[in-house]
Amino acid sequence: MLSKRLIKYFKSLQLKKYRRQEQKFLVEGAKGVQEVLNSNLGVSHLLLTPEFRSSFGPEANLRGEVIDVSERDLIMAGTFQSNNAGLAVVEMPELPPLQIGQKELVIALDDVRDPGNLGTIIRIADWYGITKLICSPDCADLHNPKVINASMGSFTRVQVWYEDLSVFLKQSPQRVFGALLEGENIYSSDLNPKGILLMGNESKGVRPELVPLIDQAVHIPRRGGAESLNVSVATAVILDNFFR
Repeated sequence: MLSKRLIKYFKSLQLKKYRRQEQKFLVEGAKGVQEVLNSNLGVSHLLLTPEFRSSFGPEANLRGEVIDVSERDLIMAGTFQSNNAGLAVVEMPELPPLQIGQKELVIALDDVRDPGNLGTIIRIADWYGITKLICSPDCADLHNPKVINASMGSFTRVQVWYEDLSVFLKQSPQRVFGALLEGENIYSSDLNPKGILLMGNESKGVRPELVPLIDQAVHIPRRGGAESLNVSVATAVILDNFFR
C-alpha cells in the first residue's frame, strides 16, 4: 500500500501549480505508461500492478523508483476511475529553441482551452507525422492529465511550445494557413504540407488580431445543418487535405 505522503504528492501533480513547481506530471494507464517507457523521458516514480509488471520482459526499460501497487492504490493516486495497469511520474523535458524547417508543416493553436481537444490534436499531429505544435499561452496546459490521456501516448513524440502567436507569426518566414469561415474551399485549395496551420478557439475561432497574419485562409464547406465542427475534427480534415 502506498503511504499517505506519496499519495498526497501524486495527487498534487493533478494541479498545474504543483506540476510547474516539481517539473513533473502524471501518465496513467497501460498505453500511456508503455509509451513513456519506450521514450527517452525521465521517470521519477513508476507504479505497477503485479499483473501489469509481469507483462514486461526482462529487457524492459523500467526506471525510477518502481513500486508494486494495487488497483486501489492507482485509483487513489491518479485521476482514473479504474486503472489495473500503472502510473508514471514523468519529468518535464527541456525544450530546444523553436525552429521550423522550410519544408516542415507545424500546427499553431490559438486559445484552444479544452484539454481533450488539445490532447486529440496532439494525437492527430502524430498520425500525420507532425512533430511540432505551437500554442498560445491561454491554451490548455500540455501536462494536464486530460491532455496526456487524450493524446494516447503521442505527447512522447510531439513537442509543444507556448508562444505569443502575434509575435511568433509576424517573425516567422513560413507561410501561414488559417481556418476561417470566409476562407477558400479546402477541397479545391492547392496545398503543400509545409508552413504553419493556424487553428482557433473552439467557439470564437481565430482571434481578430491574428487574421491579418494569415497568408491563405481555408474552410471546410458545410453540407448539413450542424453549426460548427469540433476543432480537433476540423484539424484532422484540413491536415488530410494537405497530404491528399
